[in-house]
Amino acid sequence: MVTSPYPESIRVFDRKLLQAKRGTLSKTFEKHDFLFKHCSNDISERLKDINRTFNTALQIGSRSADIQAHPKINTLVTLDLGKNPVISDNVPYIQADEEFLPIKPESLDLALSILNMHNVNDLPGSLVQIRQALKPDGLFMACLFGGESLLELRQSLMHTEIEVLGGASPRVFPFIDKMQMGDLMQRAGFALPVIDSEIIKVSYNSMFDLIKDIRGMGEHNIINKRNKTYTGKSFFMKAAQYYQDHFPAPDQKIEATFEIIYAAGWSPHDSQQKPLQPGSAEYSLEEALNNPNKR
Repeated sequence: MVTSPYPESIRVFDRKLLQAKRGTLSKTFEKHDFLFKHCSNDISERLKDINRTFNTALQIGSRSADIQAHPKINTLVTLDLGKNPVISDNVPYIQADEEFLPIKPESLDLALSILNMHNVNDLPGSLVQIRQALKPDGLFMACLFGGESLLELRQSLMHTEIEVLGGASPRVFPFIDKMQMGDLMQRAGFALPVIDSEIIKVSYNSMFDLIKDIRGMGEHNIINKRNKTYTGKSFFMKAAQYYQDHFPAPDQKIEATFEIIYAAGWSPHDSQQKPLQPGSAEYSLEEALNNPNKR
């Protein structure tokens, strides 16, 4: 079982519960893996655009197999919480927790994480560990759920809980946004960080089908301060009706938003481009505006 390096007082997520839930995914995950396939394909295409071959790569998370035969990667190792990977493959597998990365410093050319870092208790610390595991000029690429994800579900559950129970408890993860991710990449010491995102809209027959898909992905509510008492069927029926009324999609369906944040950064190396030092510009902005032909 997972032993967290962080005291209980600062743990947002129940990683032991996450490990238990992930251990049951392998037989049914392929029915719910569309976001992972989409993101794996995107990361794969981004890697193809980089004029380099990576000798040793680590994939953090085992819910994505599409990256495993990538032409830019010579040797790939997968790391995840479960005793066995969610998607079985023919690459070496390490059972470990990315909150306490058991990787030798400066041993990786590439580190990848696909929809797997939004539920770590210390994301800044995990990013530092990944950067330290990379060789100088090594690359980290990741994607994770962003702040706009499941906004409709969050609003529906919160509104119903306030109406029925007189208060709200956390039922959906506190996702990060692009600006926060960029700041964390810089704080972790990555050079030349690049952050972007996309919004994916998905339609479902009902809120219950959405929740089934979320759980099928392995994204259960593992927030430590979640309401652990049974709220009853009527609560969810009210929430589902609110969802239907306020976030409809065509053909009497509902719409769900997923925001995917993509991040890339390099372990520092002397060969990399450096930003100009303050005061080193040859011309001032005023000169450029007054003389547009001056270069």
